[in-house]
Amino acid sequence: MLDAFSKAVVSADASTKPVADIDALKAFVASGNRRLDAVNAIASNASCMVSDAIAGMICENQGLIQAGGNCYPNRRMAACLRDAEIILRYVTYALLAGDPSVLDDRCLNGLKETYAALGVPATSTVRAVQIMKAQAAAHIQDTPSDARAGGKKRIMGAPVVEDRCASLVAEASSYFDRVISALS
Repeated sequence: MLDAFSKAVVSADASTKPVADIDALKAFVASGNRRLDAVNAIASNASCMVSDAIAGMICENQGLIQAGGNCYPNRRMAACLRDAEIILRYVTYALLAGDPSVLDDRCLNGLKETYAALGVPATSTVRAVQIMKAQAAAHIQDTPSDARAGGKKRIMGAPVVEDRCASLVAEASSYFDRVISALS
């Protein structure tokens, strides 16, 4: 896994020149606290995000929990929850590093082929990832929905000005889109 600094050094070393894009590194450092807050918001809510995403996926396709469905019996449901948690964890690693290589190398490499061999329906998995993507955006912006969360809603702090975290929402969304693309 390469963070922004490692990537800049490796690139400069390969071209035998000094690090050229200092402004990009300054911007990465400047966004550090917001980046950590975004990762913390996702990690603090990960178990709820995963269970809600899987529940939403199942609500849209009840056949998954019927006999013969991909979330039946309990061990398959547990595997589904585990896989969604792993995907979410690697998205947060990529967001923290500002680089998708860890997501690509350790999570997405061969995922589609593995799921196809196991008979896991890609459309259902994609739907769960889409739900997690929407949840992550809400948590990064610190704007979870009252209607959906009710008394269990967890706000990390004072709401962040939306334009300040728009780039982090876009970056996190791009990582979720990578997962969706890898599964499609």
